[in-house]
Amino acid sequence: MKKKVEKPVLGWREILAIPTLGVKEINVKVDTGANTSALHVTDLKIKKRGRTKFAYFNVHPKQKSRLPIIETKAKIKEFRRIRSSNGIVSERPVIEVDIVIGQNKSQIELTLVNRDLMGYRMLLGRTAMKGKYLVDPGKSYLQKKLKNRRKQK
Repeated sequence: MKKKVEKPVLGWREILAIPTLGVKEINVKVDTGANTSALHVTDLKIKKRGRTKFAYFNVHPKQKSRLPIIETKAKIKEFRRIRSSNGIVSERPVIEVDIVIGQNKSQIELTLVNRDLMGYRMLLGRTAMKGKYLVDPGKSYLQKKLKNRRKQK
């Protein structure tokens, strides 16, 4: 008989960390309507080293603020055509990152895009949550912040 493992419950918005990119805290919209997760970036530059492509970009983790600026880079896994909520299709770089929500760590794929006009700097899509989390759309911030995590300045 299989032992039933309880999945953590997320609210429709949460706070998570992306240690891979040096992001200690970012507000995210948990979006079960989006298949893919997306991160707001600026100054995106694609550079090739040998056969490998890298994305160099800035992350602005605070909503409605351009500060702080986290300059970072990541290896590009692939490029993917994504249809946004307004129906426009664009090709975006896809990277793999580790995220931490509460006490739970996992690896997800993120597309890099300018989300300046959107309310949240990151969307956490279905693929990132599948099999790992449940969502209560009537609640917010159900996962506790990581202890001993210093605030970004």
